[in-house]
Amino acid sequence: MLEFLKTEWAKRPFWMQLVWLFCLYMALIYVPYDIFFTPVAEDEQVWFGVILYGWWAKATAPIHWIIYAAGAWGFYKMHRWMHPWAGVYVTQVAIAMFVWGFLYGTAVTTWVVGSVTGTLLLGLAIALWVSRHHFRPS
Repeated sequence: MLEFLKTEWAKRPFWMQLVWLFCLYMALIYVPYDIFFTPVAEDEQVWFGVILYGWWAKATAPIHWIIYAAGAWGFYKMHRWMHPWAGVYVTQVAIAMFVWGFLYGTAVTTWVVGSVTGTLLLGLAIALWVSRHHFRPS
């Protein structure tokens, strides 16, 4: 088991390990919990910075599930198709954070949180864009 973990951790840089673990968490814990246990009246999903509520949120949650499951699998196997798609998705999320901060910012703090998070995610997107050499042919 220890050898398996060493081999896994050697496949990708540390920051990419964190992205992989985030995708695993979202695919195996957070999104399934959200789909099956969050009441429709309380459900929210964010797409391109716009918050969907209720049945629209519930209906689009499986798309998030597919995206995170594909990301978890792609980072696990370090598939070549992850480049450029991981970078494209993270870029979209970064832009969505700016849009979210602008659309729903009732206070300066919301705009700042959206801007700071968006900027950090743009940094991650750039790191993913320039990391093609880490991904192997499928």
